[in-house]
Amino acid sequence: MKKRLDRLNAVKAIISSREVGSQDELLQILEGNGFKLTQATLSRDLKQLKVAKTANLNGRYVYVLPNDIMYKNARVSASQNLPLNNGFISLQFSGNLAVIRTRPGYASSMAYDIDNQENEDILGTIAGDDTIMLLLRENVDHGDIRNFLAIVFPNIQ
Repeated sequence: MKKRLDRLNAVKAIISSREVGSQDELLQILEGNGFKLTQATLSRDLKQLKVAKTANLNGRYVYVLPNDIMYKNARVSASQNLPLNNGFISLQFSGNLAVIRTRPGYASSMAYDIDNQENEDILGTIAGDDTIMLLLRENVDHGDIRNFLAIVFPNIQ
């Protein structure tokens, strides 16, 4: 049986990487990754992690993590087959602005992660529910910004 901390990290990874709409669905995914637990235990875990539900782009309610604990734990092993997706949808540039579109509920925590990297070419971020605006230094190379963001969020191409 896997440890509680491993289970909590797995829950965070799963919720960060895919749209999960029910505890039953989450239980099945966890069991597929070798975790044995009851619905009551999962319910307590979700409460401890302060997981909430929000509507996705299609109006389906899915679990999301609160902004201050967006999953960032690199200790999850590849053997758990948990893709690390952060909610990123797209990145576009216009002059010294960049706009990142995310899944609903992910923008604030992603902006927090960008701000914590302290890139001197990014003057600041403004985040809504599913959009982040980055204010860039004048004449910064957009390719450099894209490369920097790809380090912070590996699924940005």
